[in-house]
Amino acid sequence: MSEMLKITGLKSTVNEKEILKGVNLEIRAGEVHVIMGPNGAGKSTLANVIMGNSKYEVTEGSIFFEGEEITDEAVNERAKKGIFMSFQAPQEIPGITVENFLRTAKSQITGEQVKAIQFKKEMTQVMKDLDIDRSYAQRYLNMGYSGGEKKKNEILQMRILNPKLAILDETDSGLDVDAVKIVSKGVTEFKNEKNAILLITHHNSILDYLVPDVVHVMVDGRIVDTGDISLAREIEKNGYIKYREAKGDAEWKKEIKLI
Repeated sequence: MSEMLKITGLKSTVNEKEILKGVNLEIRAGEVHVIMGPNGAGKSTLANVIMGNSKYEVTEGSIFFEGEEITDEAVNERAKKGIFMSFQAPQEIPGITVENFLRTAKSQITGEQVKAIQFKKEMTQVMKDLDIDRSYAQRYLNMGYSGGEKKKNEILQMRILNPKLAILDETDSGLDVDAVKIVSKGVTEFKNEKNAILLITHHNSILDYLVPDVVHVMVDGRIVDTGDISLAREIEKNGYIKYREAKGDAEWKKEIKLI
């Protein structure tokens, strides 16, 4: 499997506060990686830095995508190269329908005009797979959607745009069991030997349906442990107690913003 994403010594600040403190990560095509960790560990910051969000300043380290350094590239350039990110709280966009948004996005990413009839056929099939009512195609993007509908809509975007690397930030957050199954099915059907998935989650429920190749634990802006699904099960049973004990209780509480 070829290398998809490589991160070396990555440090990043937000409003002059250092959040990432030296992240190293490698993801190969065909792999599913999961990042877990307590609140404030830097998981969402890492996702945003990979995507190129200008709010986050990279102060040290490098990001490579398919062998090319993209550390300083803009969000739209990363999207064109095949990087996609779902968000914890998807934005509501009045006046733009789901269908028009997706057609425009696909045209910009591929650089080709998307044929309306062919696109509608593809979108209708994916919506059916995700148990999304066809009427949503003509609704304004995320306007009046429930939390579950927003998350399913992001999986719809991922399936339609078909990126090489999909970064899913808390995609399972707030979903009921049925919605988790549907979202997991959508992600599983997207996965193949030519793409890769980076899933950030607090929960293990989605891992009952989407088995990762690698699980990482992030604490205080660093990846401190890496393993397989058994690591996620250990955390489900014991929490992050061993990492807390290793750092000392007072220091741990500061890092996860409990005091």
